[in-house]
Amino acid sequence: MITLTPRAADRVRTMQQENMGEDKLLRVFVESGGCSGFQYGMSFDEAKPDDVVFESEGVKIVMDQASLTYMNGSRVDFDDGLQGKGFEIQNPNAQSTCGCGKSFS
Repeated sequence: MITLTPRAADRVRTMQQENMGEDKLLRVFVESGGCSGFQYGMSFDEAKPDDVVFESEGVKIVMDQASLTYMNGSRVDFDDGLQGKGFEIQNPNAQSTCGCGKSFS
């Protein structure tokens, strides 16, 4: 599983209320691309039959099994400070990451 920090969970809830309504779940995923080989993605979606659904900080998260394999144990934070980057993922499974923090290998 992955965990959200309280700041990330607050931001996700705000985005759900502003854009999607609260019926969609937070989907966190890994896809090919980025400058390091794989990149992280997040969207609002409905659970599919083979997905894993869990909760962190009161937010329901959905992931496909392949993404969970790459990201198990990861932590998602949100930085909205003066030089904030938005959502940041700390992935203990990544061997290397790029400077933007959005891709890994």
